[in-house]
This record gives sequence, C-alpha cells and structure tokens, in this order.
Amino acid sequence: MTIFNSNQIEEFLEATNNWELEKLYIDLASNKGKALTPVEKKFLRGLLCGCSPAEIASVVYQSRSSSTVRVYLSNGLYKYIEEMLSTQAGYSIKVKNWSRVTYLLEKAGYKKDRLLLQPVDSNKKSQKELETNLVKIKSTPLINWGAAIDVSNFQGRTTELTKIKQWILQDHCRLVLILGMAGIGKTAFSVKLAQEMQQDFEYIIWRSLRLAPTLEQILDELITALSPKLELKIADTVEHKLSQLIDCLRSARCLIVLDNFDSVLASQNKYTQTSNSSQDNSAITSLLSPIKYHPGHEIYQELIRRIGESQHQSCFVLTSREKTPEIAALEGEKLPVRSWKIMGLGKQESLSILQGKGLSELSEKESQILLDWYGGNPLFLQLVATATQELFGGNIAEFLNQGTVVFGDMRLILDQQFNRLSPIEKNVLYWLAINQDFVSVSQLQENIIPGLSPRLSQRLILEAVDLLQKRSLIEQQAGKFAQTPILIEYTIERLIEENFKLSAKQEDCLLMQTMLTARRQNHTRESRLKTEL
Repeated sequence: MTIFNSNQIEEFLEATNNWELEKLYIDLASNKGKALTPVEKKFLRGLLCGCSPAEIASVVYQSRSSSTVRVYLSNGLYKYIEEMLSTQAGYSIKVKNWSRVTYLLEKAGYKKDRLLLQPVDSNKKSQKELETNLVKIKSTPLINWGAAIDVSNFQGRTTELTKIKQWILQDHCRLVLILGMAGIGKTAFSVKLAQEMQQDFEYIIWRSLRLAPTLEQILDELITALSPKLELKIADTVEHKLSQLIDCLRSARCLIVLDNFDSVLASQNKYTQTSNSSQDNSAITSLLSPIKYHPGHEIYQELIRRIGESQHQSCFVLTSREKTPEIAALEGEKLPVRSWKIMGLGKQESLSILQGKGLSELSEKESQILLDWYGGNPLFLQLVATATQELFGGNIAEFLNQGTVVFGDMRLILDQQFNRLSPIEKNVLYWLAINQDFVSVSQLQENIIPGLSPRLSQRLILEAVDLLQKRSLIEQQAGKFAQTPILIEYTIERLIEENFKLSAKQEDCLLMQTMLTARRQNHTRESRLKTEL
C-alpha cells in the first residue's frame, strides 16, 4: 500500500484504502499542468469518501458554510477531472455535481478491486483473464424491460446473435437496425440480444413503439430510467431532451432497444385509395411512395441522426419492417450505423414451433411443404398450426390438400404492408410473383406486366425496387431480386383480385386467373418434388 505523510492523510484516511490515490494525483496533475495542492488533495479524498461539499467543510473547517469548498471544486478539481476523463474516453464528460465524481472515477478504473490484489495461481486463469471477467461483474446493470416479451423458448439464430454482438461490443456501433418482414421474429431477437449482453452495459432499457408514442414521451421515459445514478432533471424542450439523452449515452454505457420502430412511420400510402379510380393510369404510376413518418412523428428523424452522428459509448437497437432514409444515409459496413435483415428460421427451429403447437406427427414431405411455403416465418407457422388444429382436427394433410396458403390474420398482416405501396411498387411485385425467379432491374424494365401499366422508366423501377427492399418485401442475390414463396402466393391472389376490378373484359380476367393459378400450382408441385427426390 502507498505510504502518505501525516499532512496528506489527516482527513478522509479511508480514501487511501479504496482508491488508487497516487495514480489519480499524477493523472490530475498532468491535466492541471502542475501538482495538486494539499487542499485540492484533501477535498478530492473527501469526495472519494462520498462526502458532500457541506460535509467536507464541516470536517476540514468545522463550519457549516460550504461556499469555500464549492468554489475550490468548481474552479479546480471538477475541471481537472472532466479534462482527464474526456481525454481518456475520447469524448466530452461532465461532472455536473459532487455525487457523480465517485461514479465517474470508478468507471474509469481508479477504484481498487480487492480481487485483483490476490495472487493468481499459475494453474488457473491468467491475471489478464481475471481482470477481463472483473470488468463485467464490477457492477450490476440497471435493467428496465418495459413490455418485453418472454423469450425463454427462443431457438436458433446463433450466427445472427454473434454477428450483432460483435458489431456492438467489438466494433462499437452506435445504432443497429434489425430489419425484417412481419412475423419474422424481430421482437424476440431484440430481447434475446439484450439479455445476452446484460453484463456489458450499465443500463439496459427495452421499449416498444407499437402504440406510436411521441418522441417526447420516449425521451421522458429514457431519461427517467437513466436518472437513478445520473440524477438528471428532465429538460423542458424536445431539443434539450435530445441533448440530455446524448449526454447520458456519453456518461454511461447504455443499450437501448426501441421495438416496432415502423409504428411511427406512415401506415398507408395516400395514393392507395386512388389507384383503382378512373384517373389516368400514367399519372398514378408516375408516383412513388417514399418511406415517411406519421404526421407529428417527424422529429424521430433527429433522434436517428443524433444517435448515429454523435460520439458516445452506447448503442441503440431498432427493429422495423422498413428502413428509413436517414438510416440508409448513415449506415455502412465499416461505419458505426449498420442494419441486419433477419430471414426465416432453419428447419429444426421451424419444426419445433409446429411441434410446440401440437403438430408432432408430420411426415418429411408435409413438413418440407410447410417450410417451403412459409419460409421459416415463426408467426406464420404458429398461425398455420393453430388453424390446422381448430379447422382440420390437427390433420395437416387435409390442410395442405385444400391449397389455401395465405388466410386469416396472415392475410391481414400482409395487407398492412401491401397497402403502404405505390402503384409502381405493386406492379413490380406483380411481375416478380409471375416470374418467380431472381431477375435484374433491367429485366424488370423490359418485362413488367403489359396492360397493367405503361412502360416505366429505368429510374422509376430502380427506385421502386429500392423501396421494396427497404420495406423487407423482396430479397436480393447478386444484383437480382425475387419474393419469398409466401409473398408470391399473397401477391398472386392480390393480382387476380385487382385484375377482376380493372379489366373490362371477362375473358381477360379469366385468362389472367388461369395463368396465375397455373404458376402457383407449378410452384407448389416443385416444392413437393424437392422432398421426393
């Protein structure tokens, strides 16, 4: 233990037992430009003992007046500590009040850890390994799960979890978007991800935006949840609250998850209601439907920009069906803003969902058809299993023979996403559903459905494809695009319905229906043949 002379330790002796005082004196002197005075060292030890300025004044000066101590702290020690910690962290850190000093210095590693002073057995873990483990268990994180769902039965996605954790913990990403179509499991993934990183953060906060709260409401909740240690008084304006939140993200290591971010985005394309009217079709198809926010929720754009552009040590995770323009502008493979599109579950995880719902006696052929149709979408598999039990007494063969792939709540969920689309985006989906293979943008421009729209420019098709990809409605492989089987089935049904509404000739309607039905049956046969080969 370091030895101090009697003048140095006459007050607040216990600070020498718990803190690396000598190192702290040297580091602070480096930022000050000269050694700390005996008075500054005395006041610093008082702070490290958890004493307020008034308590320090009572011990040092036997006075109830703390004005002298406060002046010394504000004009000296607080500034030295801020400069030292900001230099070490690479971003601005503020002391703000005396009670944060011990928290900040402990976080910076100046508090002694008794376990690190014990000798390490050469046959056990190395000192470096021990220190690494101690960093994780030094303090218990404050966790606020809000309305997070139970994920005790979570299965699979090991590769995706490992990848995202690497982005957050090793690459220090500030914003991560978990993207995917409805029902694919984004919510469960976000909860599981947060659970697996509990010991790597001081704060874990999970919130759902399903009811589309205002940004001000969310900021109030987040700042309140962060206040037990940071002792913050919430600001009056949204702009100041944003700045306050960023300061929190700099002062403490926080993981904040906002689920269902697409709930604050516009829920319906304004052109959807007029797409079947008598308006000139060329005027309608010249319009695209960019991804926008609900009126009154546009300020969320500023939250995204501030989180992605400001330097801090925390991470926001968003889940959404759609990628907003500001995220697309900020993201990059080597940048601190990134997005990951979640795909369907694997075969074993999908079968576990079906078995958990009571469909435990599926043949290899039956299970493969279900997996081909629904592409490992957890919610859709649950809905199918429930319908099979309730409507067909658990007889999966009877369900498959009736040939209806999209129905009930599944149809309603897909309707919600489809109704966001512009006429151009719908026409691209129609043609992809008919073609069913991966195609390039140039092929789309050459072959998009004759009769449903005039020839579209390359620019419009390119923009439509970009929007569909950001809406999680198409997949991309080597610069070519296609739909998943479940979306193909849904889109074919919509196209048949739309064709009956739009066509003046009954024979044209019947011809279109026959062609699309044949396409769908062929696709189903191909899925079944895969299991027989």
